[in-house]
Amino acid sequence: MKAISLMDRRVAVAVDAFVEIVIWRVPEPVPPSTHGLKYRLAYVVTGMCVVRYDNERGKGDHRHVDDVEKPYRFTTTEKLMADFEADVARWNREHSRT
Repeated sequence: MKAISLMDRRVAVAVDAFVEIVIWRVPEPVPPSTHGLKYRLAYVVTGMCVVRYDNERGKGDHRHVDDVEKPYRFTTTEKLMADFEADVARWNREHSRT
């Protein structure tokens, strides 16, 4: 089985900001992840990625908020989306963006 694109979207959320969501179903997990998805969820403001959730070979599931990278415990796609949206909302509050 080849990788199958499940979602590939970029949505402008402000004049200077957008959200990009890319999710693939992959034939084998991306080590050390144990699930069958490869993903990248990004929130970009004024050309800088300020929130990103992704999984990559060797690192597994993790998230970035500003310059801080932390592990992320993936459970479901729905939870991934909810956690990402919560971090975007938190970032906007902390940076006085509405």
